[in-house]
Amino acid sequence: MLPGMQIAERYARLAHALDAHRPGFIDGYAGPDAWADRTPRPAADLIREAADLQARVQDVAEPERREWLAAQARAMHTVARIIAGEAVPYAQEVRDLYDIEPTRADLAALDASLQAMDAALPGAGTLEQRRSALRDCVTVPVSDLLRVAEPILVELRTRTQAAFGLPDGEDFQIRLVTDKPWGGYNWPLGNLKSLIELNTDLPVALTGLPDLLAHEGYPGHHTEHATKEARLVRELGWQEHHLQLLNAPECVVSEGVAVNALRTLMTREEERDWLTGDLARVAGLDPQDVQAMLTVNELQANLKGVNAEAAMRLFEDGHPEAEVLDFLRHYGGVDDARARKSLEFITQPTLRAYIFTYPVGAELVKGVLDREGTAGFRRLLREPVTPGQLRG
Repeated sequence: MLPGMQIAERYARLAHALDAHRPGFIDGYAGPDAWADRTPRPAADLIREAADLQARVQDVAEPERREWLAAQARAMHTVARIIAGEAVPYAQEVRDLYDIEPTRADLAALDASLQAMDAALPGAGTLEQRRSALRDCVTVPVSDLLRVAEPILVELRTRTQAAFGLPDGEDFQIRLVTDKPWGGYNWPLGNLKSLIELNTDLPVALTGLPDLLAHEGYPGHHTEHATKEARLVRELGWQEHHLQLLNAPECVVSEGVAVNALRTLMTREEERDWLTGDLARVAGLDPQDVQAMLTVNELQANLKGVNAEAAMRLFEDGHPEAEVLDFLRHYGGVDDARARKSLEFITQPTLRAYIFTYPVGAELVKGVLDREGTAGFRRLLREPVTPGQLRG
């Protein structure tokens, strides 16, 4: 049997070697400095190291640890092949990196959702003009964003502590940023800490804040990272969990946890009452506008596969970017700025396949919640689980 520390060191060293060629592959690291060698090495060497890691993982004694490491190592081997210049077809890239099947959108269902949204939006003008006007009514000014976020975080943390528990010493900071392709990001810092960045390139609506803060904080990414660090690293000594990798199957589970995070703490009706009541007062907004935007958001949720379909059209089908942008504007029901922000996300080299972690991860974790309830969600916060295991 390969000693546990040795397999963790091999895993961490290979991850840093890959990150030297593909910056951003490592999303977070808090392990030994000696393992963090980013000296560039030939791609052929990385392919051999990744293949060797796949073989050696099979000697890990603990079944749950072995299966998780095997899935991660397969993804690392794929990254090494891409670095070496191998032309991996886009759909296969999604499969090999994330252990999932890329999904295609049902255009008839998207058309029906757009029609329902069009009927629900008040006023005159195009769908997006009316949606933008309504969004403006519930936008939180950037200068007020952290003040409005504070009571939301207090409530989310209280409910998370009661439902799932939190390790002693966990904490995070929030920072407002600009010029990013995403709306929010959690950076794991180690020692049970995170940095959450909220992007203010586009207006931030009150109606999306509870979900955004639950996704990135409680009980989403921060809670998962801190809980797994406390249990897997500190208690069990599985040092590979000092790392979070961006192009690996762990992201499917992590995004599935984050997308479903708010709904594990409160029903849709509770969220609606909170937003149209206390939070509308805190933000100084008209509860009727908040109510109207929530109705539109519920219809917008039916368009969740649009960005993934756009990626398939761009990378798998070979459509030009201009056509994909038109697709995003039309089926996303968004203005040009938001469509371009979505296109910016899916054209980032480390994010182009990542887009599928959201819809596929959301469905896989929802399946766990449907079968096991909050106990299943608690398990996903604590245990290393692969997408293949969730499908099973």
